[in-house]
Amino acid sequence: MSRVVLITGVAGGIGRATAQVFREAGWHVVGVDRGTIEAPAGVHRYIHADISDVAESQQIFAEVAAQEGRLDALVNNAAIQVAKPLVETTPEEWDLVMASNLRSVYLGVRHAYPLLRAQGGAIVNVSSVHAIATSANIAAYAASKGALMALTRALAIELAREKIRVNAVLPGAVDTPMLHAGLSRGHLEGTSLEELMQGLAARTVMGRIGQPDEIGKAILFLADERLSSFVTGQSLVVDGGATARLSTE
Repeated sequence: MSRVVLITGVAGGIGRATAQVFREAGWHVVGVDRGTIEAPAGVHRYIHADISDVAESQQIFAEVAAQEGRLDALVNNAAIQVAKPLVETTPEEWDLVMASNLRSVYLGVRHAYPLLRAQGGAIVNVSSVHAIATSANIAAYAASKGALMALTRALAIELAREKIRVNAVLPGAVDTPMLHAGLSRGHLEGTSLEELMQGLAARTVMGRIGQPDEIGKAILFLADERLSSFVTGQSLVVDGGATARLSTE
């Protein structure tokens, strides 16, 4: 029987690519997103739901239990970004970021737990390099991703006895719609999207922007026990070397 993975935020750039990576590796892919879309190419079953809502989160995993009968990996990928100074971020925007990026993970882990503990499994949280090094006008997002990295460590300790591994992937600059939208923060020189992307690429050690499937492959590595059976509580940075370089260099 194929192993089953549930990927949240499956309509986004990293979510779509990750679904395809898992499908090509032989997994059965359940994708969740609050967008009313058709199932992306890599998804076997698509569930339209708001994962930050208690009842909808419960329903997601009840459906997985009824239809798939098992869950081997949970990928908490869904996230939103508010690109503005903290003092201009409204309480409503702050709460929306925390609900989408953090509360949803808490609910997902809670409701996935009975399925995962049945045979052991893996949780992969998609955090961000903004958890360890950030920039101006993205404070709410950075705070949520830093909290997610800490939550990853705590869950790894709590769930180890159930043979559930918990790790995080911290993507850097990846060619997605979220990155394109965030380039409006004014931290780079340039007027066109192409100029901004080139400026951002130049700041990485590898001199380029990452592709979504490169993040998907890192997620697969951490989710697949045959590849990472002795890895838990870790944060894998996938950023083309951006955080390896001193800002003063």
